[in-house]
Amino acid sequence: MSEKKNQKDNISVREAEVGKVRKLKRVSIRSIWSRAWAIPSYRLKLWTGAAVLTGILIAFPFFFAAIENRNGTLLNDFIVNWIPARNVSVAVFFLIWSSCLLLVYRIPRDPMMLLDMMWAYNAVTLLRMACIGMISLNPPVGLIPLTDPITNQFYGEKYITHDLFFSGHTTTVFLVFLCLRKKADRIYGLLASILLGILLLVQHVHYTVDVLAAPLLTWLVYRLTLRFTKKESDLLALP
Repeated sequence: MSEKKNQKDNISVREAEVGKVRKLKRVSIRSIWSRAWAIPSYRLKLWTGAAVLTGILIAFPFFFAAIENRNGTLLNDFIVNWIPARNVSVAVFFLIWSSCLLLVYRIPRDPMMLLDMMWAYNAVTLLRMACIGMISLNPPVGLIPLTDPITNQFYGEKYITHDLFFSGHTTTVFLVFLCLRKKADRIYGLLASILLGILLLVQHVHYTVDVLAAPLLTWLVYRLTLRFTKKESDLLALP
């Protein structure tokens, strides 16, 4: 009887300790965001960034409908021409959304991650729209449309094939990699970016130059974003 009583007591102690840890985590997250929210410039940049993002998402269907009607240049990409076209939509979908979910999972404990990601995404998306508007390309020969029930909702009813330079899929995952902090997360994000770029070529969705340019331009935009959010980052880093 005494052994059973001791076991029950031990279980109760462990449950109490787990409860305390969970409570501390909740308090910690709450205090982190309370501190961030107490910074006026953080609130301003967060709300402004959200407004810009909303405007971009609203403009997406109209922009892509316009560029889809253009007749552009067909590039002679020997790498894409050499690769037999295969439908790898499932793998592409997994890499994109697993990376995004990982970022969403990490954001609650890092307010700056949200601010950096939002503004970098806004800036690189506007840059990408400008590049697509100026550089009119026809899709690679043998293109197999990507099946992504989530992303396609933002593009409109018609599948878009002329949004080529530079790759939006590669941009998104590489930007997630840049925003993540933990070493294991960053390794996954980097590998996902590389593999995604290869798969996009396999499905003939993009030219090689679209995929190679995406990480470079994304990195440059991200570095500029860090300058834009440096004040809030410094304030949150203070003890």
